[in-house]
Amino acid sequence: MSTQLRVVHATGYRYSEGATASFNEIRMIPRSTHQQQVLHSRVEISPVPWTYTYTDYWGTAVTAFEVFERHESLEVTATSIVDVLRPAAQSGGLGWAELASPRVADRYCEFLGLTDRVRPPADLAAWVHETRSLSATPRDAVDQIVERIHDQVSYVTGATSVHGNAAEAWQQRSGVCQDMAHLAIGALRVAGVPCRYVSGYLMPKRDAEIGVPYIGESHAWVQYWDGRWVGIDPTNNLRPGEMHVEVAIGRDYADVPPLHGIFTGGRSSDMFVAVEITRLT
Repeated sequence: MSTQLRVVHATGYRYSEGATASFNEIRMIPRSTHQQQVLHSRVEISPVPWTYTYTDYWGTAVTAFEVFERHESLEVTATSIVDVLRPAAQSGGLGWAELASPRVADRYCEFLGLTDRVRPPADLAAWVHETRSLSATPRDAVDQIVERIHDQVSYVTGATSVHGNAAEAWQQRSGVCQDMAHLAIGALRVAGVPCRYVSGYLMPKRDAEIGVPYIGESHAWVQYWDGRWVGIDPTNNLRPGEMHVEVAIGRDYADVPPLHGIFTGGRSSDMFVAVEITRLT
C-alpha cells in the first residue's frame, strides 16, 4: 500500500537594499523513480521571471530563472503530490572483491572521491578501515558505520550551517541531517563503498493523520551501491520509508541545494524557508 504526500516548500530571499537583477536555480521538485511517482508538481515564483527547466547531470529536475527588474524580495513556492511505495530495501549482496573491481570502481568513481565537505577526520577514518577489515560484507560495514555516526553525533537544530563539513560536525559531536549525511558518505567512501547524497523531505510524524498539514523541513540521507542503490538515513539510523520523499542526488550538498543564485544591487540578503507536509492517503 503506497502513501501519498503533499509537500509545499516556500523559500526565497529578502534583500537589504533591493535587488536590481537576480539569477537563481531551484531543485525542489521530487524525482519520479521506481519507489515514488510525482503525481502533480507546480512552481510559483514572484516576481514573475524568465524560466528554463532541465535535468542536471545527476538526474535532478532544475528550474533556472532570471529577474531583470528591481525587487525587494524573491519568493518561490513548489507544490508537489507524490505517491511513495518504498518496500524494505534488499541489497544486491556484492562482496568486497566485486565492489573493488574496475567495473564498479570506474563506473562510480564520482561517488568514491572525498570532497572537502565529506572528508572524515583521521580518527574516524582509522576506525572505518578497521571496521572494513573485520566486516564479512559491505552491507555489514555500512550498518556498523552508520550506527556509530548516529550514536556519536547528536542531532541539534542549527548546530552547523550549510557551509559546514563532516570533520567539524564530528569534532563537536553535533550537527544537522546534512552533517550526518556527509559523515556517512565520507566514511563509506573511505571503506570503498560508492555513496551519494540525497536531499528531500521527511514527514515529521510517523502516524500522521490524513489531511492534517504538519510543519516539516528539508531532509538529507544517503544511498550506497551494493549492486543497486540502497538508501539509509544516518540521522534516524533507519532505511528510508514511505514518509521520505526524494528530490535530488549528488556527490554532496553542493550538488543539491534547493535554492541558490546571485543578485546585484544590494549588499546582503536573508533567506527564509517554510515546509508543510500533508498525508493524503
